[in-house]
Amino acid sequence: MVLPKLPTVRAKREIGTALSEINVTPFVDVMLVLLVIFMVTTPMMQSGIGVNLPQAETDTAPADPGLRVTIDIDRNINLDTTRINTIALLEPHLKTYFYGKPKKVVYLLADRDLPYGFVVEVMDIIKRSGIELIGLMTEPIEPKTKNR
Repeated sequence: MVLPKLPTVRAKREIGTALSEINVTPFVDVMLVLLVIFMVTTPMMQSGIGVNLPQAETDTAPADPGLRVTIDIDRNINLDTTRINTIALLEPHLKTYFYGKPKKVVYLLADRDLPYGFVVEVMDIIKRSGIELIGLMTEPIEPKTKNR
């Protein structure tokens, strides 16, 4: 009498089905960790230039796209996110930025505590650079601080 041959471990692997399901638990864990990392780091990356804008009752939201020129209390000038080291370099930077552009619009964000003469000097340089339109940005007055 011949006994049937028992399958070996290798034969069992060949006979059995392959694992066709992916274990998603480690994948979900990694995704949750990445989500937490991005949620924590995103607010840190959105820091802007600290400027105390003057307040006005009217809305000053930009209607047209343009370049934002920001002047902080220490008289540091920024074109969007690019810092200009001296006021003398403002005009060449503006001419380079607007070279070949049909519409030249600048939005000026100046700190409320800056001397008026310095703001006018910056506006004069902007106009000499060939800018057609300068918009002065303000913050809206909060209802509780309005004087009647």
